[in-house]
Amino acid sequence: MTPSHMLQIAGPEVILALGALALLVFGAFRGDRSTGLVSALAGLVLLGAAAAAVAAPMGTLFHGAFVADQATAFAKVAMYLLSAVAIFLGERWLSRLKSSRFEYPVLILLSALGMGIMVSAGDLISLYIGVELQSLAAYVLCAFRRDDGKASEAALKYFVLGSLASGILLYGASLIYGFAGSTHFLEIARAGHGAAGTGVIFGVVFLACGLAFKVSAAPFHMWTPDVYEGAPTPVVAFIAAAPKLAALLVFARALLQGFPDAVDQWSQVLVAIAAISMAVGALAGLVQRNLKRLLAYSSILNIGYALMALSTGTALGLQAMFVFMVLYMIDVTGFFSALAALSRDGRPMEKIEDFAGLSQERPGLAIVITVLSLSLLGLPPLSGFWAKFYVFKAALASGHWQIAVFGLVASVPAAFYYLRIIKTMWFDPGAGRTDAPAPDAQAVAVASAVWALPLVLLGLAALDPLAQTAAKAFGLQ
Repeated sequence: MTPSHMLQIAGPEVILALGALALLVFGAFRGDRSTGLVSALAGLVLLGAAAAAVAAPMGTLFHGAFVADQATAFAKVAMYLLSAVAIFLGERWLSRLKSSRFEYPVLILLSALGMGIMVSAGDLISLYIGVELQSLAAYVLCAFRRDDGKASEAALKYFVLGSLASGILLYGASLIYGFAGSTHFLEIARAGHGAAGTGVIFGVVFLACGLAFKVSAAPFHMWTPDVYEGAPTPVVAFIAAAPKLAALLVFARALLQGFPDAVDQWSQVLVAIAAISMAVGALAGLVQRNLKRLLAYSSILNIGYALMALSTGTALGLQAMFVFMVLYMIDVTGFFSALAALSRDGRPMEKIEDFAGLSQERPGLAIVITVLSLSLLGLPPLSGFWAKFYVFKAALASGHWQIAVFGLVASVPAAFYYLRIIKTMWFDPGAGRTDAPAPDAQAVAVASAVWALPLVLLGLAALDPLAQTAAKAFGLQ
C-alpha cells in the first residue's frame, strides 16, 4: 500500500490532527483576539474532514487497527457536521457571556478526532485511544467556564466517573486479550472457534459496561443529569449527540465483528441495559423541573431505544440504529439550541416554569420547541416517530417483541414530560418579558424543527439507503 493511499484512508483524522495543532499554535501566538478566526477555520477543517471521509477509499491500516468502510464514512460525516454546528453555537454563546476563548474550537476538533478514531477502531487498543481522546476533550469542555461553580462540579463528576468507566473498559479488554490471545476484533472472532468461552464472555460484559457509560445508558448514567445541568448549553448540545453515535458504532463493531458467535450472550446484556435505560429515563424524567436535567433523562430513554436496535445483531437493527441516532441528534441539537437562544433578564431559561407564556412573547420559538418536543415524544409524522418506527420494526423482525413492548410502554410516561413543556408554554400565564433571542442559536433550532416536520420524509429518502449501505459494511444478514 502506497503512502498516498494510506493518507487517503486516514484522511479525516490527518486533517483534524493537523488542523487542531496548527490552530492551537496560531491561537497561542495571537491570543483570544483570534477566537473568531480560529472558530471559522475550525469549522472549515471539520467540513474538509467530512468531505475526506466521503472520498476515503475502503481499507485498513496498522495491521487492521484502523478501519475505513461505509459505516465509518456515514458516522464521520454526521459527527463532523454536528461538531461544526457546536463550534458555531458555542463561540457566539460564550462571546455573549464574555467567556470566549480560542481553545473552545480546538477542543471540539480534538474531540472530533477522538470520535473518528473510535468509529474506525479495529482493535481494543485503538478503541481505547479514541475513547480517551474524545473523553478528555469533553471533560475540559464541560468546565470551560472556569468561574462557573456548577460547570466545574459537573466536569469533576464527569471526569471521576469517566475514569472509573475507563478502568472497567480496560479490565474487560484485558480479560478478552487474556482469553482470546488478541486485541484485534477479527482475530478474536477467529479465536472463538464457535461460541465464546466463559472468560471472554466476562470480558465482553465489562467492555459493554464501560461503553454503556459513554452512551449514558442506565445503570451507568449517574453522571448525565449533573453534567447536562452544569455544563455550558452548547457543550451539552454537542456531548448529547455526536459522542453517542461514535460510542454506539464502537459497540456495534466490537460486538458484531469481535464476537459474532456469541450474539445470544451479549444480546441479553444489551437488552437488559436497554430495558433499564428506558425505565429510568421515562420515570425519573417525570419529577424533573430543570429542562437540561429532563433532557438528560430523555437521552437515557432514547439510548435505550438505540440499544434495543443494536441488540438484534442484524443488519436491519444496525440500519435502524443509524437512522434513529441521526434523527435524534438533529432533534436534541435543535432543542438545546432553543435553550441557548432564550434568556430572561440575562439569566438562562432552564426551568420549565421559565417557559410560562412563551407563546405570547416568542410565538416562533414556542412553535419550534413544540415541534421538537412532539418529535422527541415520537408523534407522527415527525422525525422522532420515524426514528422509533425503524427501531421497533427491527426489534419485531428479529423476534425481540418483549423489549419492543417494553419500549412502547416506556414511551407513555415519557410523553407526559414533553407535553408538560408544551402546556406550560401555551396555557400558563407569562412570568415576564424574555430577552431578544440569540439569532444564531434560534436559526439552528428553527432548522431542526423544519427538518423534523416538513423535510423529514425527503430526508429519509436519502438517509435510509445510506444507513442500509453503512450497515452492510458489517457483513450481516
